[in-house]
Amino acid sequence: MPETDDLLAGIEALDAKLQQARASITKRFIGQERVVDLTLSVLLCGGHGLLIGLPGLGKTRLVETLSTVMGLDGSRIQFTPDLMPADILGSEVLDTAADGHRSFRFVPGPVFCQLLMADEINRASPRTQSALLQAMQERMVTVAGEDRSLGAPFHVLATQNPIEQEGTYPLPEAQLDRFLLQIDVNYPDRATERDILLATTGAVETEAYQVFTAAELIAAQTLLRRMPVGESVVEMILDLVRAFRPEEPGVSDHVAQTVAWGPGPRAAQALMLAVRARALLQGRLAPNAEDVLDMAQPVLSHRMQLNFAARARGDSLAALIAETAADLTRSGAAA
Repeated sequence: MPETDDLLAGIEALDAKLQQARASITKRFIGQERVVDLTLSVLLCGGHGLLIGLPGLGKTRLVETLSTVMGLDGSRIQFTPDLMPADILGSEVLDTAADGHRSFRFVPGPVFCQLLMADEINRASPRTQSALLQAMQERMVTVAGEDRSLGAPFHVLATQNPIEQEGTYPLPEAQLDRFLLQIDVNYPDRATERDILLATTGAVETEAYQVFTAAELIAAQTLLRRMPVGESVVEMILDLVRAFRPEEPGVSDHVAQTVAWGPGPRAAQALMLAVRARALLQGRLAPNAEDVLDMAQPVLSHRMQLNFAARARGDSLAALIAETAADLTRSGAAA
């Protein structure tokens, strides 16, 4: 069929460019292949990502490198307790012309870009954090009563330090839900750390090079949404998301006694896109059950919360997601 042939040709061409993008990214962000793939998945899906990791693991370096490789106009905001919404969105200033005529002129803030890095996003007050809500969901901001489009593409990659919590403000659930994926950035292994030492402490550092343009990224996002998803994968996504809602009929006793609140429909939408992105990054035409299992953790972990008793016992949300997903897989295979 011509449409299938066109889709297959598009995926093959995009796969070649994604391989080039990976190669360019790893010139500055060494190793951590899963982190790179998850971040690329965020961009391919047209979403936003929350990178959580200790200081010095290269989160900022990764975002800066992605801006270069993907050909996006990047901007960075260092979130601090005294940051105000106008520092993000922009504001109107009063101009006086030579003839004495006065008028207001809008000065755009750093949010008017294609790739926004929100560094240490949880250090700003809730009022300032909320300035990003409309931008992340609707790709526009309202300033002085006027809606202003941010254009396309527009992505937010936010970073967060998981251990230093003094002077921070937890992200509200509504904002967490707007992040497509939570990407955990862990310590590199010994071999990778050795490569980092050799690559970054010499006289010259290798620079990343541009692979995509903004228009090509938008085309890739359109191609991803054309990818077919089998009925069994759709049902698996629904089963997995609904399995973590404690009030859902038929939910396991373990989940009912452990989870305070579960993921909403936006989680299922995110998982539907994320499994396509994983398949696309592997050069496949359609996602499978393995993609659902692999993307469950980054999609669901920030969209649900353990109850007080579970936290007091030291239960792990990651372990619960892995256990429930494995149970669903076994029950599906048995059926």
